[in-house]
Amino acid sequence: MSVARSTIKPIEPKNDPVAGAMWVFASMATLAGLAACAKALAAEGMHPFQIVFFRNLFAALVFSPLLLTRGLALFETSQLSLYAGRCAISLFSMLTWFYALAVIPLGELTAISFLAPLFGTLGAIVILKETVRARRWTALVVGFIGALIILRPGMSPLGYGQLTALLAAMSSGLVAILVKQLTARDDPNKIVFLTHLLLVPMSLVPALFIWKWPPLSQIWLVLGMGFFATAGHMMLVRGYAATDASLVMTFEFSKLPFATAIAYFFFGETIDVWTWVGAIVIIASATYIARREAQVRAARLAERPDVPPGPPSTG
Repeated sequence: MSVARSTIKPIEPKNDPVAGAMWVFASMATLAGLAACAKALAAEGMHPFQIVFFRNLFAALVFSPLLLTRGLALFETSQLSLYAGRCAISLFSMLTWFYALAVIPLGELTAISFLAPLFGTLGAIVILKETVRARRWTALVVGFIGALIILRPGMSPLGYGQLTALLAAMSSGLVAILVKQLTARDDPNKIVFLTHLLLVPMSLVPALFIWKWPPLSQIWLVLGMGFFATAGHMMLVRGYAATDASLVMTFEFSKLPFATAIAYFFFGETIDVWTWVGAIVIIASATYIARREAQVRAARLAERPDVPPGPPSTG
């Protein structure tokens, strides 16, 4: 993969909340379709590690025609190390998420995944050494109380599915920070293409340990998973490119009604009222954090308009 630092210029940041919302809503509906295909494959006996590999392989194949129009320029990036870190964390997030998908209801997994923005905020505190004041800490605590409402430790069984769902949410929150950083220099199509190009060999390694050739009857589910993964990922990255990352995270909560509807009509799954209550608490907390983040950044830019926007603030 070539690196052309002298020819790659930063992309001018955009701020179109309406376009960002539409891209993210479409992405959440599409990614719910990905979850449906993956859950159907798991129900038919395919191991989650193998599902992850096929998800990345067919997503890369679906997106490969872009080479015909972009050529070798599609491989040029000045952010190779950032891509490598993003893909390593993404792979861990996928492996844990698809494992959880196979063993717990889709609606419950989706509700737990809403913790990702909160983990993203904690990641900014730990990794970026940002200062957080009392109101933001309170919002984080409230959000994690929402998680306790969903999981109800001691009152309901807490198994590996719930624990891996938490790990998936944690790593997903870190990925969101890296995706926004990638959009500063690379366009959404390039980000999706290069990400899947790196993820294919990375996800093959764990799949080889449990490899079993799938029957031909599963090919349509595998192809559908690749299509939904590519389309959903591409639309989500476009959402991040269109507006502020904190606002995008707020729109991602639209995934719950899509996921619960699919789970009910295709798999006969339902989630209890406490899962809905916990999800609403998490959504309220993350929404407050997103709004506060945007306010802090706006104030910072008003004081120093010559300084370009940085990564999400946690002040």
